[in-house]
Amino acid sequence: MSEATTAARDLLRRFPLIDGHNDLPWALRDRAAPVDLAEPVAGTHTDLPRLAAGGVGAQFWSVFVPASIPGDAAVTAVLEQIDLARRMVAAYPQALELALTAADVERIFAAGRVASLLGAEGGHCIASSLGVLRMLYDLGVRYMTLTHNLNVGWADSATDTPAAGGLTDFGRDVVREMQRLGMLVDLSHVSPDTMRDALDVAAAPVIFSHSSARAVCDSPRNVPDEVLERLRTNGGVCMVTFVPAFVSQECADWFAGLKEFTASKGLDPRSFTDIGSVEPEWTAAHPAPRATLSQVADHVEHVRRVAGVEHVGLGGDFDGTPDVTVGLEDVSTYPALFAELRARGWTEPDCAALAGGNLLRALRAAESAAASGS
Repeated sequence: MSEATTAARDLLRRFPLIDGHNDLPWALRDRAAPVDLAEPVAGTHTDLPRLAAGGVGAQFWSVFVPASIPGDAAVTAVLEQIDLARRMVAAYPQALELALTAADVERIFAAGRVASLLGAEGGHCIASSLGVLRMLYDLGVRYMTLTHNLNVGWADSATDTPAAGGLTDFGRDVVREMQRLGMLVDLSHVSPDTMRDALDVAAAPVIFSHSSARAVCDSPRNVPDEVLERLRTNGGVCMVTFVPAFVSQECADWFAGLKEFTASKGLDPRSFTDIGSVEPEWTAAHPAPRATLSQVADHVEHVRRVAGVEHVGLGGDFDGTPDVTVGLEDVSTYPALFAELRARGWTEPDCAALAGGNLLRALRAAESAAASGS
């Protein structure tokens, strides 16, 4: 282990690393046999030994529901995922503990456990019901991504054909109700118009739980500079992700070609299942490029330049992507990214803000806004 990596590990023992998005609950959903996370788990990016090696102090576990699941079935599915995630946390009390507030995160981290927060991915899971949204909050959900890969009727997705032009009036009501509750509004996956409309409505900080900078990699899943700039006044946080197609322009172009190839086969390029069914044929003719840790650091530095060091965080999206970035292959690798940033001149306070300080501030602000009724 290098001296820089050792120093990064020491930093993460003193300051909580709060990752914005991990899809392990969905990865575990269909496993035929029970999984013991206390041991290395094959076929995943996450288990307890690797969380400890990576210095992860807090994790937003995604209670993801595919956008293809409609209406009431999506509500059932998200409740099942909340149940799965909460049971997962409860099964390892020596290592994990459910967190509902910023104060919980700090207390659990100080006790040497991973503070476990829940984030819902895709507003379709509330079936256009503010009552369901309120119940998700009561069950521990502390952010909701307004869309996933498809529009939800009241909000446009980044990867679907625009229909609402951003947020509808009901979509604005969803944002207001989330902030009244103290739930973070997550703008990953949404269109730029939806981002702008949400920021127009937001009275408390918003987040991007797993998105990178569009100026560095022109993917529709990334955040334009004009939106990053607005985080300075909103107080929000863009949590840079490690998904290769959102990190490397070469990977983004390769994935765009794969989607076009999927469509040419008469399949749905928005469907992971359809894309996966033709990917081996596409890859055989077009070998996949690789993204690198250095490129992720480029995104982190770009968000810092545009939005400010107070508005950047990390959201790896581990277990939510079949492809990984070289040097950031699983949750054990976070120290390597901090070692890279320290080599680029980042100070310890800068790194502490990136690791989790900025997200804690945003969560506290959301809690305060809800408590004050503003």
